[in-house]
Amino acid sequence: MASAADGPGNLGSEQNPLSIPVADHGAWATAMNNLGIMPVGISGQQLVSDSLCIPRFDPSLGLIAPINPMMGGISLVPPPPIPPDVPVIKEIIHCKSCTLFPQNPNLPPPSTRERPPGCKTVFVGGLPENATEDIIREVFDQCGEITAIRKSKKNFCHIRFSEEFMIDKAIYLSGYRMRIGSSTDKKDSGRIHVDFAQARDDLYEWECKQRLLAREERHRRKINEDRLRPPSPPPIVHYSEHEATLLAEKLKDDNKFSEATAVLFTWIDRGEVNRRTANHFYSMIQSANSHVRRLMSEKALHEEEMERAKEIFKNALMAILTQFEQITAIFTAATRQKAWDHFSKAQRKNIDIWRKQCEELRNAHSEEIMGIRREEEMEMSDDDSDDIPNKRMRTQENGVCDQTQASLREENDSLRWQLDAYRNEVELLKKEQSRVSRPDDDHAHTHAHSPEAQIQLLQQSMHNMQQQLLSLQEKLSSKETELEQAREEHHYLEMEVHSLRDKLLSSKGEAVEGTNGELHEKSVNGSVPSLYLSRDRRSEFMRGGVASEKEALLLGIISTFLHVHPFGANLEYLWSYIQRLDSKISAGELERLMVRLPSMFRQELSGVGATLEKRWKFCGFDSLSSA
Repeated sequence: MASAADGPGNLGSEQNPLSIPVADHGAWATAMNNLGIMPVGISGQQLVSDSLCIPRFDPSLGLIAPINPMMGGISLVPPPPIPPDVPVIKEIIHCKSCTLFPQNPNLPPPSTRERPPGCKTVFVGGLPENATEDIIREVFDQCGEITAIRKSKKNFCHIRFSEEFMIDKAIYLSGYRMRIGSSTDKKDSGRIHVDFAQARDDLYEWECKQRLLAREERHRRKINEDRLRPPSPPPIVHYSEHEATLLAEKLKDDNKFSEATAVLFTWIDRGEVNRRTANHFYSMIQSANSHVRRLMSEKALHEEEMERAKEIFKNALMAILTQFEQITAIFTAATRQKAWDHFSKAQRKNIDIWRKQCEELRNAHSEEIMGIRREEEMEMSDDDSDDIPNKRMRTQENGVCDQTQASLREENDSLRWQLDAYRNEVELLKKEQSRVSRPDDDHAHTHAHSPEAQIQLLQQSMHNMQQQLLSLQEKLSSKETELEQAREEHHYLEMEVHSLRDKLLSSKGEAVEGTNGELHEKSVNGSVPSLYLSRDRRSEFMRGGVASEKEALLLGIISTFLHVHPFGANLEYLWSYIQRLDSKISAGELERLMVRLPSMFRQELSGVGATLEKRWKFCGFDSLSSA
């Protein structure tokens, strides 16, 4: 392994007893420096010892292969950084039988294939035709220990080294021109090319090493898991009379009770109970039951401690809140005018900030105290709904109730709660409805305590409520219809009054006054005769001429607007259009004008339900054709 530690600058003096002339002793050192390998002496001695590279390493372990200090990344002294733009300088290498000349530094470096895993074999091509195996070994022995050389007749060979890191030193020689001796013959020179080679032996050794590392990793992981695994529970002893006696003593001890119950549960689960051992197990179960009273007393003590702690906490919060109130009072007094005027602007700003912070903290503490009080009120209400504490303690002292009794009690409570709910619902329904048939007093007295009677009564009341709701809906719809009719009548009467008033103003004659007085007398008597008049009679009341030029202009605009709307338009739409022309005109004036001329304008209802609206249509052409 001595040669494995040699660098390219060492010409294999330990393997080759002959001395090798070297032109420049720093050539190989420069080459190793360029490769990132720590330089060694030219004579082959190491500058860094193995003991410093791997402290306290025992070679007898055999877990990892010996590491050479020449390996990249293992040396203690890191190589100096090489700038990427500086080319690697290679120098001439002199051997015994041949000379290696570097390639032109301006040419690109020789290319290599992807390095196979565990590669220890290199391909060497471009050898001179007269190169022998001894010459090849002489050149590549300086890279490390060679295990095999397979030379071909076509000027190439495969060289297998003993370690993987030796491949990097051999790749460094790629691109050199080899010349055997001092001959200038073409067969004695050639440019060598060194590249990675894929060999089955290398792959097999690499896989073996990976399996070894995986086994070691699994072993370390298993050791770590065993170290972190919680300890197994102690084994449970088998049942015997002696062990049963010891267990009965442990059950009486408060400190060993948990361990003893685990053993007792395991024995019962294993099926150790039989006729012969039944008395022993009964006594042990009785001993376990005797701890119920102790556990309840401990729970009561802990509850008392918790209540005391809550009380102490509440008193402390109250004291803190009181102090907050005092500080707030100080700030309030400081903000009064008689003291506030004497502070500077910066002092006032700080006092204002402090006062706001104090008020926020005080509000937060007061909300916390209110929350504690609400929780106490809820706990008090829960305690009221529960049984009496003394009675509960007496029941616990007498022993744990049987499971069937507990289930019966729960069922009874659920039935009682359902009955209370039914009663509350019936009372609410009785208050809401006004005409609900009530059962007789005897019947109610007989069936008041049965849930079936309450359910029947509730169903009957709900049915009556539904009937009453339907009747109210029918009445509501009828009232809405009557209200709509009344609104229509009122609107029609208003239009008639306005038309008559316009006729009065236009001085049409005394007949109009008589008609107005007659209409007023009829309306005072409470009758609405205009509703029951025929359509011709209504047209006589509303028929009138155009009083002014402004009305004539409005009449033309309205007729034109409604003519381009064959399906009619509501009054608001028409008024919004005319408002752009004259903002002083109101919607009432437009409506009165159209009511006065029923032969030109007709009002119709369109839509259904919520979309019901009144629209005006132009019917002048229809009246003209009929005339």
